[in-house]
Amino acid sequence: MELRVKGERAVLAGPGGEQAREVDPHRLAIGSDLAQALHEWARVASAVSRAEAGAGEPAQVVSQRGRQLAARLATVMGTTVRFVDPVTGGETVVEPPSRAQATRARFAEQLFGPRGRGDEPTPWLTGLTVSLFAAVLVVVALLALAGTLARETSSWLALAATVVVTAGIAPSLWLGRRVPIVRWAVFGAAAGIVVAWIAVLVVVL
Repeated sequence: MELRVKGERAVLAGPGGEQAREVDPHRLAIGSDLAQALHEWARVASAVSRAEAGAGEPAQVVSQRGRQLAARLATVMGTTVRFVDPVTGGETVVEPPSRAQATRARFAEQLFGPRGRGDEPTPWLTGLTVSLFAAVLVVVALLALAGTLARETSSWLALAATVVVTAGIAPSLWLGRRVPIVRWAVFGAAAGIVVAWIAVLVVVL
């Protein structure tokens, strides 16, 4: 399968070069997100080709993004994808990953969403700091709630209150797991809930 740009749209073609039948990505079972990402990339690539004539940093970003999408396409389709760079005209052959790698990639995409542009570094230090703060905040809050209820009322009421609080914030954590920046706090809060539950069980039981 070949990934190329025609006009301002991405097209997929089988073997046969320029004479091969071209298919719109939306007509294949690759998922609407990937198909839309291919067309968005094609529009940007066309604009860069006209403005930069294949030179400069924007052209490099377009090429890198195209190779990433070709790799995703190879993973989803389970076949070799020939990527034709719309800016430089170069060709890159992308092989599909092994079954185990494909399974891990699909799981990661379902959990965290599609990978981003890939041209920005991951803010590990800042992100992990936010995660740590969120985890500590959740642990302190849940332990304070459970401890107070266990002393003033009963252990079972403290356990029930912890269940209610956890069930209340779980949907928000699930929805926020794919949101940039926010997901760092979500990961920290999720880890804090796990740690807090261990401590709560020790306190109430």
